[in-house]
Amino acid sequence: MREYTDFAYVYDEYMDNIPYDEWCAYLIQLLEEYHINSEDSIVDLGCGTGTVTRILDKAGYDCIGIDMSQDMLTIASEKTIDSGQEIIYSLQDMREFSLPYEVSAMISIGDSMNYITSMDDLKNVFESVKKGLVLGGIFIFDLKTIHFFKDILRDNTYAENRETSAFIWNNYYEDDTRNNIYDLAIFVQNEDGLFERFEEQHFQHGFEVDEVKNAAQAAGLEVIAVYDAFTHNEQNKDSERLYYIVKK
Repeated sequence: MREYTDFAYVYDEYMDNIPYDEWCAYLIQLLEEYHINSEDSIVDLGCGTGTVTRILDKAGYDCIGIDMSQDMLTIASEKTIDSGQEIIYSLQDMREFSLPYEVSAMISIGDSMNYITSMDDLKNVFESVKKGLVLGGIFIFDLKTIHFFKDILRDNTYAENRETSAFIWNNYYEDDTRNNIYDLAIFVQNEDGLFERFEEQHFQHGFEVDEVKNAAQAAGLEVIAVYDAFTHNEQNKDSERLYYIVKK
């Protein structure tokens, strides 16, 4: 089962509890601190339906959105046209992507990097990032922590029922692989008023901070800061999400 196919069409509906404006305010603050100014070019890796990309575009950045889900990009393009914005979207895998020109910064927030499940693939991401960044360029991304997968999500089930759709989300954590497996059942009402069931399976991985640093270094990049999410504090044992600042 491919990720973000059928779920793509109800994704935004169920993400309405995410404070994207607050997340982006923090992200823009980090970009400014590391001398990435509005009107600079930014790539949003794993852009999904383009919510973050559109917020950055409104803030003045010249944006490119990259995702490997055609369904998510279709929705992103429709929303961008409806908003009157002009954003380039590209169907590519973040493990191996190319750009028509070098950019000042790349970002990836909202767990996209957790879909990278091996050290080799993580290094491949960083190598593609390096090729696309100008010298001195910045890559900012977040990662859910092992603590979050192991101690909070493990073996939990989440369900939500809306007027025309519903989902059931089962989580399983594997200690040996450090993968969190999401079994997702989606129910969507069709034109006849009946509900169709779709299934997807998602894999996310928990990385140690040193693993991320080593993979970045192997690709010729440097991790210059790691923050407990939405702060400037160092990570701690209770951190559920970390923000990484990587420099070329």
